[in-house]
Amino acid sequence: MTSYKILVIDDEPQIHTFMRISLVAEGFVYLGASSIATAKQVIQQDTPHLLVLDLGLPDGDGMDLVNHVRATSNTPILILTARDEEDEKIRLLEAGANDYLSKPFGIRELIARVKVLLRDLVNTHLPANLLETNDIKLEISTNQAWFQGETLALTKKEFAFLRMLMTTPDKLVMQEELLAKIWGVTHTRDSHYLRILVSQLRKKLKDNANDQRVIKTEPGLGYRLLSDR
Repeated sequence: MTSYKILVIDDEPQIHTFMRISLVAEGFVYLGASSIATAKQVIQQDTPHLLVLDLGLPDGDGMDLVNHVRATSNTPILILTARDEEDEKIRLLEAGANDYLSKPFGIRELIARVKVLLRDLVNTHLPANLLETNDIKLEISTNQAWFQGETLALTKKEFAFLRMLMTTPDKLVMQEELLAKIWGVTHTRDSHYLRILVSQLRKKLKDNANDQRVIKTEPGLGYRLLSDR
């Protein structure tokens, strides 16, 4: 079984202390760095499977490290940030971060997000033509869909929406990307199209908008297809 190496980059010693204890307890190999320069050395020497990155570092903005990593690698990056503005979150995701977690955060949520990001490194053994998540199954070649074993009647746009989200379950898909691919590049600001479509899908998937156990809305950003109810 692979022991995944997690590199935590943060300049707060207490963060490293409880992250080390928590990650090792989950079976991960813990790596630590408190600066961009040290992180680059660790990345080169140890090739971590995932980065947990704080943006406020003593030798620069953590985004510089994101750009450095993305120039040569698709290693998953989870950002820790105290910056809660919507524009900042969009900037992080567009720059190549895979996910973000606002400080203060719970360690259980962090571990869950780490496991989701690492899931792509494991072979799923599902046929490329078949997507299956959270009781939903899509057969790409025939545009057929099932929910809880029963045939699911979807419009072409509903099918396209679910296909995009189910390709990367639990990961945020930006609303601009959804709008561009489903409705066209001239509709990237028509977010009301998505709200209507998601509302209809929730009815078909028995998903309560106030509970959101299937489709998770990230206000102003996009949507996630949750892998577990």
